[in-house]
Amino acid sequence: MFRWLAQAACFAAFFLGIGYLSSAPAYQHIGANEALIRLSISHSGQRVGECRNRTEAELNKLSRNMRALQDCPRERSPVTIDIAFDGKPLYHEVIPASGLSHDGASNVYRRFTTPAGAHRIAVRINDSVRVQGYNYQRDEVVQLHPSQVLVIDFNHEQGGVIIR
Repeated sequence: MFRWLAQAACFAAFFLGIGYLSSAPAYQHIGANEALIRLSISHSGQRVGECRNRTEAELNKLSRNMRALQDCPRERSPVTIDIAFDGKPLYHEVIPASGLSHDGASNVYRRFTTPAGAHRIAVRINDSVRVQGYNYQRDEVVQLHPSQVLVIDFNHEQGGVIIR
């Protein structure tokens, strides 16, 4: 009988501990008057070189299943990301292409906490070593509320830089 009571007391203490820790202490991932900016981009840069047409002699040297008319380099350009927050530099990085042959996507994920309020965010991205400057830009004034999460993303089909 004592054994059953001791086991019930242990279970009760365990469940009470779990119940308390599931609701307290309260966790807040950012300050009371702060907002969060998330930069989350996965983008394959443009090819480093131009595709070229193979000659008949080159095609004849290849086996039949490898006879593609164009020869394109695999290597992708690194992606350069530059973010300015209220006219001051917030983030700048050149992200190399992933993969052994540098033919994969360039990936970046960063978090920045900022004070809530109206702010100007300028995002510039270059995904080609053949282009001087930046080939995608977005400059926007955003109103950040306390505990709001603003995401900066990139989608070529939707026009480039996305701020939402």
